[in-house]
Amino acid sequence: MLISLLFFASLIAAAHSRNATLQPLSLKPITGGAAAFNPQIPPRGISASKRFEGSSNLVNLRYHMGPVLSSPINLYLIWYGRWPPSHRLLIKDFLLSISAASAPSPSVSQWWRTVSLYTDQTGANVSRSLLIAGEFSDHRYSHGKSLTRLSIQSVIAAAAGGGGGGFAVDHRSGVFLVLTAADVAMQDFCRAVCGFHYFTFPSEVGYTLPYAWVGNSGAQCPEVCAYPFAIPGYMAGGGPGALRPPNGDPGIDGMVSVIAHELAELASNPLVNAWYAGEDPTAPTEIGDLCEGLYGSGGGGGYMGEVRRDSGGRTFNLNGRSGRRFLVQWVWSPVLKACVGPNAVD
Repeated sequence: MLISLLFFASLIAAAHSRNATLQPLSLKPITGGAAAFNPQIPPRGISASKRFEGSSNLVNLRYHMGPVLSSPINLYLIWYGRWPPSHRLLIKDFLLSISAASAPSPSVSQWWRTVSLYTDQTGANVSRSLLIAGEFSDHRYSHGKSLTRLSIQSVIAAAAGGGGGGFAVDHRSGVFLVLTAADVAMQDFCRAVCGFHYFTFPSEVGYTLPYAWVGNSGAQCPEVCAYPFAIPGYMAGGGPGALRPPNGDPGIDGMVSVIAHELAELASNPLVNAWYAGEDPTAPTEIGDLCEGLYGSGGGGGYMGEVRRDSGGRTFNLNGRSGRRFLVQWVWSPVLKACVGPNAVD
């Protein structure tokens, strides 16, 4: 349900126990002037028991009879705070890449195909179509620079017309994505979460609609929420160090993977009553949680999996529209019962 950091401290001991001279595995030339590599760095977030690439015998992901986002997804973007145009463009390029079938393989749209395997009780799949249906910018920080899980719904209500916002509520196929700028604090941000998804309350917004929130960690906690493009101080000297982000911005490139994680879970569990593991719907383990820290084949046990590094040293595993490249975590496949992605080599 969220990018959880509750187990992040447990990685400290593992990092110190590793040899400080660990080197990447399987460095070899591949197409496109890039090289494949599998750095041994501890993935952020959740316990190793949820991070094993082929852990079908450990996972009980079940369907709980709720809806999935089977209609074409109309995404309403809310930019809270001041956002440079270049940052907005990068994030929008990723979002539009979900439906961009023309991007070269391995692509973002191929990655989303795994998400589209999830169905509701009628057999309808998660839609492969995602459209940015509207945008609203709150550059005045109308609800302050310190938000809570409840006040984020006031931000949505204002953007959706309650406060002179930029778009009407789309109560049939609309979902909201709230992105807060680098100088906005969110309840539990950095300490426990990098992003989360839930649904709006009729008392706040007028309808029950799915939404996700992701914060820009570039100034507040890049070593936590933009990992592995920034690393904690305790890891200095161990592993390969911070990886170079594919688009040159650790905070925004880190946001992209968190956005991908939350959108995958939003689509497969929009009202928190569809696809998740565990018995507690207030703390579900979802299709992104199961694969947090995995980006390619051979991941698990401290390895992020085989990804690519271009001639400039920038790390990526997916191609998008307009020549963009991204590093995005894998998601759980209901068919293969494992974490998968289109850049798999096995």
